[in-house]
Amino acid sequence: MLPRLFCLVGPADDLSVLPELARLGVRGFQVRAKHELVPLADRDILALARSVVAAVRPHGATVVVDDRVDVALAAGADGVHLGALDLPVADARALAPGLLVGATCRDADDVRRAADDGADYAGLGPVFDTVSKPGLPPALGLEAISAATGTLPLLAIGGIDAARARQARAAGAHGVAVIGALWRQPDPLHAARELLDSVT
Repeated sequence: MLPRLFCLVGPADDLSVLPELARLGVRGFQVRAKHELVPLADRDILALARSVVAAVRPHGATVVVDDRVDVALAAGADGVHLGALDLPVADARALAPGLLVGATCRDADDVRRAADDGADYAGLGPVFDTVSKPGLPPALGLEAISAATGTLPLLAIGGIDAARARQARAAGAHGVAVIGALWRQPDPLHAARELLDSVT
């Protein structure tokens, strides 16, 4: 079952919180090691992914790795999430048939192509404006979720908080992926509870 809430995790985040987030019921974690001032070496990305897997796997959570099929396989992660400039979905599926494969999409046509290539889910966004990732295209709005439903489970991303997570679910999203809604909050555990209430 694809989790309804994914927490994106980077090298600057407090990994000590991850087991408690998983115990609370956060079932999806996405390792994201890009946009660093000093890019991480491959071995450091792998170490981060292994740390996340070790922290949350005992609590039944799913871990996917951004961009890197090789790191996902080496870390024993459950899946990989691929953007437009990453390895094509069909090639990732051929290399790693057992992995959960997600694809970043902007509209219904992107979602259909991802499904045809073997993706298991689509990350749709940015749904709202966000400061977590520079250089993104304009926000899509909730109507983009409704227009893209029906082919793959959709995870809405971009500017998501608890209230917007509820709106995204009502628009047809399977779930949401968040960064700032957890990591920029004074109490990430309290924020996680609110997000879980919004998507379940």
